[in-house]
Amino acid sequence: MKLVDEFKEFINQGNVMDMAVGVIIGGAFTAIVKSLTDDVIQPIIQLAAGSAPDVSGVMIPGTNINIGAFFSAIINFLIVALIVFAMVKGLNKLQEATDAITKKEKEEAEAAAPTCPFCLEEVKEGATRCPHCAAAFDAPAEAK
Repeated sequence: MKLVDEFKEFINQGNVMDMAVGVIIGGAFTAIVKSLTDDVIQPIIQLAAGSAPDVSGVMIPGTNINIGAFFSAIINFLIVALIVFAMVKGLNKLQEATDAITKKEKEEAEAAAPTCPFCLEEVKEGATRCPHCAAAFDAPAEAK
């Protein structure tokens, strides 16, 4: 029973759910990239080459090696890698900006909190006695 509970906890973690969504979206995105390669990029290559009626079916003469399918797979990979790179770079920038804002807010909150002049611990605004060292204040604590 413990193993089942651990498995449930593992499945319900956010990272596993995020990964599952990523795999599903990745599968759908692969179909879009394949269509882009087969229906847009290959016809452009076909026009530029002017010889092969279908780039994906270009074979090495005398063999069963489909070099056109290989080039198509390379193009698909490069497109997916470029978009994943752009997405990761964008998410990293967003995370850096979020971290900077959070750090600034935390520093402002820490700077604004009143401190005990005796033990230098943080006290609540309006306190007349330090909860850490029990020192009495001349006036209620104020934010700086």
